[in-house]
Amino acid sequence: MPSIELRNINNFACRDINMTVSDRELLVLLGPTGAGKTTLLNIISGLIEYEGSVLFDGIPMEGTPTNRRGVGYLFQDLVLFPHLTVSSNITYGMKIQKWDVKETDARLGELMDLMNIHHLAGRYPRDLSGGEKQRVALARAIASYPKVLLLDEPFNNLDMRTTKYLRMEFRKILKDLGLTAIFVTHSVKEAQEMADRIAVLDRGRLVQIGFPQEIFFDPHGERVSDFLGSPNILECDRYHVLGNGLVAADCNGMEVIVPYEGNSVRKIAISPGDVYLSRNRPPGPHLNRFQGIISKATPHGSVMRFTVRTGNTEIVAEISRDIAQAQDLREGVEAFIILKLRCLRVL
Repeated sequence: MPSIELRNINNFACRDINMTVSDRELLVLLGPTGAGKTTLLNIISGLIEYEGSVLFDGIPMEGTPTNRRGVGYLFQDLVLFPHLTVSSNITYGMKIQKWDVKETDARLGELMDLMNIHHLAGRYPRDLSGGEKQRVALARAIASYPKVLLLDEPFNNLDMRTTKYLRMEFRKILKDLGLTAIFVTHSVKEAQEMADRIAVLDRGRLVQIGFPQEIFFDPHGERVSDFLGSPNILECDRYHVLGNGLVAADCNGMEVIVPYEGNSVRKIAISPGDVYLSRNRPPGPHLNRFQGIISKATPHGSVMRFTVRTGNTEIVAEISRDIAQAQDLREGVEAFIILKLRCLRVL
């Protein structure tokens, strides 16, 4: 599969973008609505005009029409043909390209096996669940052996449980196929779970690119930090292994239990929205539970942002204004926080 290089890309939505996607890499384009993510996919596929150069394995694509760039595209709204069965949807591109019937049938069988959708072959899109539609759409996008796969927020309209399952399934499929892929999302959690690397776009500009931990632990600039949720970053002085995949880290006097994969623990991060905050003592185990004083309370969009001082450390938490008002959370009152184990990121 080819590498992708973007040189000085400009158009109505993108500004001076220079970026390289390595062979077989899964790069996630992350950014808010209107950042230019979908526009950049359309540039790579040749669907819209642009200035600059798109290169596949060093070969400029300018002048090469979309249908000859070897790009598979999974659109946000999927665009499955409602009048065609699942089998016909998947083989549509192959028939347009006039594949041999035996070759088409063999490829269809491979894709049915890969996506585990043999039982859906004769159904129409109206009879499929959201997750089933996603599998069919992905099968169609990769049917003609594309060199590059572009995915534009494919899980945007699915429920959280289905989305989490499909993220892991799609990542494994893309890696098993060895595809060079670019995946667009506005979800930080989705980006962290899917990406080999993350490229952050803001107002048409590439503002940061790096591995997920680099982006999360060292955001470049206030806008990137705000988009990521201004994560709490805790410096770890020392740690000891507890066993069962856990480690206890000493962070400026706070003992925080985190997942352990055998590496050293230098920093721990958690987004304010993942911090539990309450004036009432929470039930359950005392895992990562701390008591402190609210030292600052500020409105932040649709939520309230609270800074809680516990010992020598300040932790920022965000909760809805309704919950904050119902609990009378304000500066100067005692409160409990829980750093949710599943939401902690370790560097």
